[in-house]
Amino acid sequence: MLVRRRVGVFLLALTLGTTQLAGCGPSQEEFDAKVREIEKLKSALSAEQQANKQAQKDLQDAQARIEQLKEQLKNAGVDISNLNANLEQQARALEDFKKRAEQLEAIRKKFELLRSKLEALTKLGLKVVVRKNRMVIQLPGDVLFDSGRETLKKDGKDILTKVADVIRQDPGLNARTFQVAGHTDSQALNGGVFKDNWGLSVMRAREVLVYLVNPVDKGGGGLQPNLWSAVGYGDTDPIQSNDSADGRQANRRVELVVMPNVEEMIDLQTLTK
Repeated sequence: MLVRRRVGVFLLALTLGTTQLAGCGPSQEEFDAKVREIEKLKSALSAEQQANKQAQKDLQDAQARIEQLKEQLKNAGVDISNLNANLEQQARALEDFKKRAEQLEAIRKKFELLRSKLEALTKLGLKVVVRKNRMVIQLPGDVLFDSGRETLKKDGKDILTKVADVIRQDPGLNARTFQVAGHTDSQALNGGVFKDNWGLSVMRAREVLVYLVNPVDKGGGGLQPNLWSAVGYGDTDPIQSNDSADGRQANRRVELVVMPNVEEMIDLQTLTK
């Protein structure tokens, strides 16, 4: 359009100039120069028209390709009209993932803090491990009780007093919920007051629980009774084979299980790797 306007303006000017110079007439050199300029303008106009024609063809080809791709997506079961909605869903899913990752990191930090607090118990010769997605303090049964008995030995009371001191003096630990779990080996009981290992494991757990929650001025651990419970597993949850003496000794144990809060219901084992 610009080229056409320039050609028109030039032709008008040429006409006016010719009229004004009719008396004397333009020189041959001026006339040839004007002719050459007109040819250049025509050439430029033609080039622009050709470029515009090619652009129109490219646009049509692109639109045809888009329609072809839409048809291919449709045949593949992809609804192009839902792409924006899917992108929004993906964005929301990514945001949810980021929030979950932040929550897991917060839980990881709490877990590491809990483990560091319980680390003091390892200095007493106790094991602090993760079993069945629970943080567990393992107390050797032979230190706590005589064979086939549920009465705490003096050494057992001493170790429980130290455990209770560690828990009670830490506000975070003292506010946690614990479960005392009694375990035995697979050897049958020979006489005694208990019919089977179930009864023995339950009573041992009860004895440890009672000692831990009794007030300090009455010779107990002074822990909060409403946060503690007891359970007996007998020989159903061994940590080693009962085919050897060492394995049976390891299985005769009492565990203090740190019960997880609701927000900690994740795979703790992954946090220890």
